[in-house]
Amino acid sequence: MKVVTVKDIERKDVPIYYRRLFSGMLVLEILHKTEERRINFTIETMPTGQRGVFVTIIDPVDYPLAPLIREVKKYLQDLDDAGGLPG
Repeated sequence: MKVVTVKDIERKDVPIYYRRLFSGMLVLEILHKTEERRINFTIETMPTGQRGVFVTIIDPVDYPLAPLIREVKKYLQDLDDAGGLPG
């Protein structure tokens, strides 16, 4: 399983400044087959300064969720570090 990209990312308006909500399309490669799934994710800055990434995959996936969520969180953190999320 490989996270190819997250596309069509839209930021939702939230009045809480330390929480950012997004929706988008997750593009996965599972067994050399490309699949797209809708996701919602939140990036929250904790009081300690660390960022928490919380992911919800809306569409069903034919793959174990624990390793999938771990890879998606890592991808989204790297994307946020690079400034690739809408401001």
